[in-house]
Amino acid sequence: MDIRVTSDKDVVHARQQGRALAIELGFSASDATLIATAISELTRNIVTYAGSGVVSLRRVTGPTGLGLTIEAVDQGPGIADIDRALRDGYSSSGGLGLGLPGVRRLMDDFRIESGPGRGTSVTVTKWHR
Repeated sequence: MDIRVTSDKDVVHARQQGRALAIELGFSASDATLIATAISELTRNIVTYAGSGVVSLRRVTGPTGLGLTIEAVDQGPGIADIDRALRDGYSSSGGLGLGLPGVRRLMDDFRIESGPGRGTSVTVTKWHR
């Protein structure tokens, strides 16, 4: 499922869709909340830094079983220093700096690709326990 993200309304919609899919796939209520929180952070970053993008929610199967993968992609300005952006407390917008580091802690797998002028792609997966 692909969700176009351009506003706060889309952040809420993506979060709701992610939680519903997690429950449908058999994730616990607490894991569904973690997934929804990660989606909120990723979509909020799209709205704040890029203005628009797409979040994809997919059921996946891997060596550990069933999972839910979230891919957030935008064509925004990109992240010049990914290592710095992944440090707790760093924020280029004056916020608390919990977004990407928090998402990395909430999910089981985390991958980010970005660079100045290239946009950003974040792919995360939560595996069913």
